[in-house]
Amino acid sequence: MKLLLVSALLGCLATAYAAPAERNVKWCVTSNQELQKCKDLEAKAAQFSCVKRDDSFECIKAIKGGEADAITLDGGDIYIAGLHPHNLQPIIAEDYGEDSDICNYAVAVAKKGTDFGFNNLCGKKSCHTGFGMSAGWNIPIGALVTEGQIKWAGIDDKPVESAVSDFFNASCAPGAPKGSKLCQLCKGDCSKSHKEPYYDYAGAFQGAFIYQGGCAQKILKLSLPSASETSEILVREVFRATGCPVTSFPTCFLLRSHDEHQQNHTKMCANSFVLKHGFNLFSSDGYAAKNLMFKDSTKKLVQLPMNTDSFLYLGAEYMSTIRSLTKAQATGSISRAMKWCAVGHAEKTKCDAWTINSEGNGGSMIECQDAPTVEECIKKIMRKEADAITVDGGQVYTAGKCGLVPVMVEQYDAALCSTPGEDSSYYAVAVAKKGSGVNWNNLKGKRSCHTGLGRTADWNIPMGLIHNKTNNCDFTKYFSKGCAPGFEKRSPFCAQCKGSGKAVGDEDKCKANADEQYYGYAGAFRCLVENAGDVAFIKHTIVPENSDGNGPTWAKGLKSTDFELLCQDGTTQPITNFRDCHLAKVPAHAVITCPETRGMVVSFLLEQQAKFGSSGSDPSFKMFQSYNGMNLLFKDNTKCLQEIPRERNYQDFLGEEYMIAMQSLRKCSDSTSDLEKSSTFHSCQQKQ
Repeated sequence: MKLLLVSALLGCLATAYAAPAERNVKWCVTSNQELQKCKDLEAKAAQFSCVKRDDSFECIKAIKGGEADAITLDGGDIYIAGLHPHNLQPIIAEDYGEDSDICNYAVAVAKKGTDFGFNNLCGKKSCHTGFGMSAGWNIPIGALVTEGQIKWAGIDDKPVESAVSDFFNASCAPGAPKGSKLCQLCKGDCSKSHKEPYYDYAGAFQGAFIYQGGCAQKILKLSLPSASETSEILVREVFRATGCPVTSFPTCFLLRSHDEHQQNHTKMCANSFVLKHGFNLFSSDGYAAKNLMFKDSTKKLVQLPMNTDSFLYLGAEYMSTIRSLTKAQATGSISRAMKWCAVGHAEKTKCDAWTINSEGNGGSMIECQDAPTVEECIKKIMRKEADAITVDGGQVYTAGKCGLVPVMVEQYDAALCSTPGEDSSYYAVAVAKKGSGVNWNNLKGKRSCHTGLGRTADWNIPMGLIHNKTNNCDFTKYFSKGCAPGFEKRSPFCAQCKGSGKAVGDEDKCKANADEQYYGYAGAFRCLVENAGDVAFIKHTIVPENSDGNGPTWAKGLKSTDFELLCQDGTTQPITNFRDCHLAKVPAHAVITCPETRGMVVSFLLEQQAKFGSSGSDPSFKMFQSYNGMNLLFKDNTKCLQEIPRERNYQDFLGEEYMIAMQSLRKCSDSTSDLEKSSTFHSCQQKQ
């Protein structure tokens, strides 16, 4: 897959993607001013050349086609570039210094003393940085559509630009259809390039003071000169529509936005480039325009986490806004089935059975999407390729960092299904074979069995406790080896994994799904039973569920009394004493989804469990029962699903103690997944 090259520097590249050092990197520009700056840079750097196209979309196509390599892009264009068939990927971001990090605030600004606010913009003149751009179009127009100020039913009604034209008296939105009201106030050709004087941040700000009455809707970077003297921000609030000073932008904004600029060759040093070549990459002085190739306010470039794509980079909040501008009317040809994400072959098989049994007059109620890991399912949900999945607490944490929300929780006490009370929870425990001599204080050097990397009872809790004791993030220095599905195969934490059982070429070994026989709670216990480990980190119900005549074939003949709990004080206790001997009490598994699909998911699951739940009306399928495995889609001991109140976010659901443990463990980089790193790369994302 080709990568989106945004902010590519030369000369001081330390290429992690093995691009030849002598390769000529072709930078795409969209105006004569940018071309001149690019040519001046080309004269300083032999490996650099310039390619000119009419606009950013043409540059995206040029990069996809191999005719160009790099361009800086706004978030709206980053979104477009990430879609099929372009499939481009951001790698490097601009950083604007300590005060702004790599985040900008999207704000609506008008002349100081105007008598209107954000809630009464209808009929005003508007200036936008560019049609389809983040802060100047997607965020404000998305906000106006979401709040019902711009009346728009979707693309089957009319194009969104027509609805915006009807809302404003006149506008300048460079890149909009020429001849439309959205180009009426533009000074030049209304192109999405510096050929249009009112293009980009400074251009939109300039336009706001050209026309009598002011342009109402426009977004700028608040470093523009004299902005605080002549303008004020329009507050987005339903019951208040007053102005506030431009200097109040951290608390007075429409939506946090990222000024999205990245690339393909990785680590680079802009400051060294300036010193070596005598060329200021982050200045447009002398070119009769601003923000050429890079934003002029850029201080440095920052490498993004590996595997960051455009959707992860933009974030769930921004993606929700984008979707509000691309909504389509429901038609008979569009499936309204719930898309459930299954992890691995065994879950997909059960999900397919659910699909068959949910057939009705209007077709199936559920469609099955599948992915190799929970994290890939989370990505699918973020992209709207799937709607929901059930995950454990550690995965609720990661999903929450990605902007998803927990909406229903598994309840393991049947009595509480009819009389809701406290959320279900379970105990994270450490288990060893009775008489083995293993205890909490002598675990160092032992072999460990975990349900999966990043999961609650078996990784986050025990490793958090171990980290607090040792202050060492390298857990391979603590345990000699083990099985923690989700690690790379060469890790010591994959050495004891069993895989699917194939004699050779077992691609499922150490995979974080049910095809790895030591994955999950029962799998971690099996790892201990079959002498692959000395201690298993599981939940308190697993031993009785897989012994004393219970459980699958491998558990046949096991007695629960042959195992014991490891207490934190160094003693051991019988399996039944989990209330007094445990590592932590943790929340039950929960269903996660996007905020905007919350109501649909809850309604669907309430209806489905009435039919296929523990006491459901249709015996043809059981949601909470697994046939070719254990705990597929839901935990097998689930009695019902209960709605999590809308006001409870993922932090509230997980609880203060669990959040403290997670934040402590997150000091260890290796314990943070690539997905979570990508989703919390921006400080503005971390504040969600």
